[in-house]
Amino acid sequence: MWPYFPELLERAVPRYTSYPTAADFHDGIGSTDMASALDAIAAGTLVSLYVHIPYCDKICWYCGCNTNAAGRSDRISTYLTALRHEVTAIAERLRNKAVISQIAFGGGSPNVLSLPDFQSLAQHVRKSFNSPDTALSVEIDPRGLNRDWVKMLGGLNTAKVSLGVQTFSPQIQQEIGRVQPVELVEQAVGWLRDAKVGSINFDLMYGLPGQTMADLSTTLGTAIGIDPDRIALFGYAHAPNLIARQRKIEASRLPCVSLRFSQAQLGYRKLVSSGYAPVGFDHFARPDDPLEVATRSGHLRRNFQGFTDDPAAVVIGIGATAISVFRDKILQNAKDSGRYRARIAADQFAAARGVIRNAEDCLRAAIIESLLCNGEAMIDGLPGRQLLLEKLEPFSRRGLVRLEANHMFLSADALPYARSIAACFDSHRQQESHRVSNAV
Repeated sequence: MWPYFPELLERAVPRYTSYPTAADFHDGIGSTDMASALDAIAAGTLVSLYVHIPYCDKICWYCGCNTNAAGRSDRISTYLTALRHEVTAIAERLRNKAVISQIAFGGGSPNVLSLPDFQSLAQHVRKSFNSPDTALSVEIDPRGLNRDWVKMLGGLNTAKVSLGVQTFSPQIQQEIGRVQPVELVEQAVGWLRDAKVGSINFDLMYGLPGQTMADLSTTLGTAIGIDPDRIALFGYAHAPNLIARQRKIEASRLPCVSLRFSQAQLGYRKLVSSGYAPVGFDHFARPDDPLEVATRSGHLRRNFQGFTDDPAAVVIGIGATAISVFRDKILQNAKDSGRYRARIAADQFAAARGVIRNAEDCLRAAIIESLLCNGEAMIDGLPGRQLLLEKLEPFSRRGLVRLEANHMFLSADALPYARSIAACFDSHRQQESHRVSNAV
């Protein structure tokens, strides 16, 4: 289906959920940067909220998220106290200027919280931002879910739920430290449907240790049979030098680049033939799902949550390691929960790293997002055009991109190379491959 050009996939590239990427964040960012960014938000601005819960009941070995074992109950209670203070401080600074488009809870596993704690937190966020009816989006670990928790989600007008599935292969589940029988996932989906929760997403992975084409095909078939509204099919990024828990995964068991390419191709072919529409380069959605509607209408966006139908250009991250995106700034809260709580206790905003964006950064960010979301972009106004053309030449020579004046288009065959093509526009790009993920 796709032509295979291994030389174009040799270099690891970012996933470009932001530009500049998190690999280019630096210290020297602080509370005043967050304060000035909030003050600069104009009345009526559409803002998306992301609330980070950095805890799980069990830690999966493949996971690259900032999360820790929940352990003692007081660890969560002290974190929630800080989280509520941060919510209040940000809302007071905004002074009801913003229109909240979505409230997303991610992690970690938000359902590590007790039902009363999560319900109280969600209500506090809505009340603080004067958004009583704003829909919620929640990431879920099926292993810690119960029917009452799901009923609570339905009562809170939850529009989107994402279930961490990864694989249905028992052997591969053992190798990545995430054992969950298919019956558990089926039960969770049944509860969610009964509670009238909106769009249901499955996170699946290829490139896992010992994963064969047959393994992936079986997982995809099982997922399709359960019939979620969306499926995100990610390539596993192995970075044990940065993520200690990944050292439990045997690197020699990981698929080679050519097999990863074939697995991505298999996923695309099987999901599309089963009625899912491709969204970007690694998401798929049923034709009536809001994500596919946004794709068809040209309103698809990309942020730290992946491809999204959320139209807000401003994202405010709340909680340890959460990232906020403003027009001219990307700010990340302190990653360590202890340092995060200390900053909040000192009546400071928790921003500790990030990057200040100039006009060229904003232009490049818009081009990269448009290429990944729409497969095309206007590239006028960029300096260094000749150097850019030289970077693009290996892709244009193989028919993956074409340029009509200042309008650039990706071909249908370019999908697995989209991030590598986007990297040609990255003037901050790190050379160290360990900082980013496989190109496919």
